[in-house]
Amino acid sequence: MNIHEYQAKQLLKSFGLPVAEGVPVLSAGEGEAAAKALPGPLYVVKSQIHAGGRGKGKFKELGADAKGGVRLSKSVDEVVANVKDMFGNTLVTKQTGPAGKQVNRLYIEDGADIDRELYLSLLVDRSVGRVAFVVSTEGGMDIETVAHDTPEKIITVAIDPEKGVTAADVKKLNEALKLTGDAAKDGESVFPTLYKAFVEKDMSLLEVNPLIVMKNGRLRLLDAKVSFDNNALFRHPDVVELRDTTEEDAKEIEASKYDLAYVALDGNIGCMVNGAGLAMATMDIIKLYGAEPANFLDVGGGASKEKVTAAFKIITADPAVKGILVNIFGGIMKCDIIAEGVVAAVKEVGLQVPLVVRLEGTNVDLGKKILRESGLNVTPADDLDDAAKKIVAAVEG
Repeated sequence: MNIHEYQAKQLLKSFGLPVAEGVPVLSAGEGEAAAKALPGPLYVVKSQIHAGGRGKGKFKELGADAKGGVRLSKSVDEVVANVKDMFGNTLVTKQTGPAGKQVNRLYIEDGADIDRELYLSLLVDRSVGRVAFVVSTEGGMDIETVAHDTPEKIITVAIDPEKGVTAADVKKLNEALKLTGDAAKDGESVFPTLYKAFVEKDMSLLEVNPLIVMKNGRLRLLDAKVSFDNNALFRHPDVVELRDTTEEDAKEIEASKYDLAYVALDGNIGCMVNGAGLAMATMDIIKLYGAEPANFLDVGGGASKEKVTAAFKIITADPAVKGILVNIFGGIMKCDIIAEGVVAAVKEVGLQVPLVVRLEGTNVDLGKKILRESGLNVTPADDLDDAAKKIVAAVEG
């Protein structure tokens, strides 16, 4: 689960981390009051969407010459003008895709005197099975560009979970970021506290880009991007309250109600599979035969008829879907349950696109019998390769 920058900063501030003063703006008329609540005289008006690259983004409605989604303002009047200009319009960045995202929240933040911009993130480094800091002196840039052009400028420091962030780890991070004086002293508290927040709140990503050294020599978190492990949200009702469903795909929200693992993609072949590994293999083989999957959908090992019906309805609700591939290898998940769910869903919502079904495993003969006697226009497949060929041919034909 993702949250907005201002929410992330409020959370990090509760741990005692150095962030600027700021006020969220939830309507176009709140700009003046928000600015007057801050010291000034410099303010930054920031679009709040779940996507990066906001500063370089462009608003669809304002033309190519308009300023981006992060704007420096030198007066309260300029803040008000920028808020009115940005609020409710559609911001397009590299991460939103061409459709962009509507800006329904803004964040007015006190300005900062920046001396240096650095990059810092925490993530789970699966190669070593530990939480790791990833840092670079090249802050404020796309970290992917830095990794491609100058990978030697990215340093990774994995943290021993039994020891936490040690003095030796702090020294490595200070040296990697070339921090000295007050900034290095700040690092002694900032780095362990960031790690503490990451672990205690079950984050999957904590990115600060940029982490700045101000002209007074102190550190400040100028930006913050935080994602949480969905599987641990039951432990954090305070985090769940931060969820902004307007930033999420409606189909993904519906899927979460049924505990379905669903991710919307950009293709035209809908997939319903049991097991994450098999679902990924199914998407791969669709791409191998020249088409693109419209979603990742894992119904899980113990899905009910109602759960399968909901999954099928979510797939068919996507107007981009031109064909559906059901690929089930029954173990705990029984093939007859899948068949009953598919039949129930089709009878309820209809079937307007080709449907290819591959069933194998527990109760496979019963599952095939249910589909065969349903009267539905279902194309059976012998194996995954056969299924992929048939659905791609049906969609392209």
